[in-house]
Amino acid sequence: MAHTYHDLKLKTVAELRELAKDLKDDAVQGYSQMNKERLLPALCHALHVEMLEHHVAVGLDKEAVKEKMRALKEERQRALEAHDHPSLKSIRRQMHHLNHQIRSHMS
Repeated sequence: MAHTYHDLKLKTVAELRELAKDLKDDAVQGYSQMNKERLLPALCHALHVEMLEHHVAVGLDKEAVKEKMRALKEERQRALEAHDHPSLKSIRRQMHHLNHQIRSHMS
């Protein structure tokens, strides 16, 4: 059965140890003494599972938001150079809002 990092991460330590028991890889040597933080990467290595979780933005045009962020960063730099604190605060709030928007739409 093919495993994913997310599937492995949701398993208990006992389940991970049971899975490691059947593997003949040096990475899982001593699996019975490993905690979950050490066992999970060892199992991923032994099973050739990528440890990165990929997130997808749902219901959001992520590229448009990133383009707006780039424009705001340029504005922020100009405001910093001009010592324009009121507009700097406004720009930072807009950037914060966009960052929150991206994070809240991840699944």
